[in-house]
Amino acid sequence: MKTIVTHSGMFHIDEVFAVATVLLVYPDAKVIRSRDMEVIKAADIAIDVGMEYDSESLRFDHHQEGGADVRPNGIPYASFGLVWREYGFRLARDGKDIIEEKLVIPIDGPDNGVSIYEPKFEGIEPYTIRDFIYSFLSYDDRSENRINEAFMSAVEQAKGVLEREITKAEERAIGMKEVRKIYDSAVDKRIIVLDKDLPWEPVLAPTPEAMFVVYPRKEGNWGTKGVPVKNFGFERKKLFPYAWVGKSAKELAKVTGVPDACFCHNGRFITTANSKEGAMKLAEIALNA
Repeated sequence: MKTIVTHSGMFHIDEVFAVATVLLVYPDAKVIRSRDMEVIKAADIAIDVGMEYDSESLRFDHHQEGGADVRPNGIPYASFGLVWREYGFRLARDGKDIIEEKLVIPIDGPDNGVSIYEPKFEGIEPYTIRDFIYSFLSYDDRSENRINEAFMSAVEQAKGVLEREITKAEERAIGMKEVRKIYDSAVDKRIIVLDKDLPWEPVLAPTPEAMFVVYPRKEGNWGTKGVPVKNFGFERKKLFPYAWVGKSAKELAKVTGVPDACFCHNGRFITTANSKEGAMKLAEIALNA
């Protein structure tokens, strides 16, 4: 049985997810929370404690002078990132980098005092995974047993998040490869037609040609979306005409000349039709508008 040691006292999100990651690799491992150097030295794996980073001896701390390591984008590694770098491929295969960007870096950055976003509205911040993990703690918690229990509860939740995100990341990696193939083989790269719902934004946003995507919706009809200027952004390379906004299905069909047109969002970034052909026609009209 492996022994994992992390620090005692109040916990932080980076070691919660780091321990959760190792427990996915070694489900029967024993977790000890301690700052005793003898206990740390005796551990099979030391996380966020011990003042040492050495992947060969499975020491994953980043508090030593100079830290542990820094990514090419300038964001330093915290314990979660160090552990994920060691075990990520074993757990997620081709989804490793997707988890790194989606979950690991957003946790490592703030833990090292690096802000990864700026609030747009004064006093308003998104509710993050960090807030969720810290909801296990109370400001009045002083009992070591209570904090340890809260830590292990948080780790269990983190394991669940990781398991689900790993599954999604592996699916996403496969889906993105499919989108790339479809894009590369498309004669007209301005309108990309997908026969199933795939993760297209990360692939198509960086391309200069792709303007619209046609895809089947879970509701049973077909959608046409404008491709964003950049991944995770709301700004689109091209929007649908103003004249389509706020129309009923009957009115939209009349305005567009597409008999099965259903809907155009007020934001002008998505339209729907009852058929693939109808959705493609809406894209063609908008492209030339």
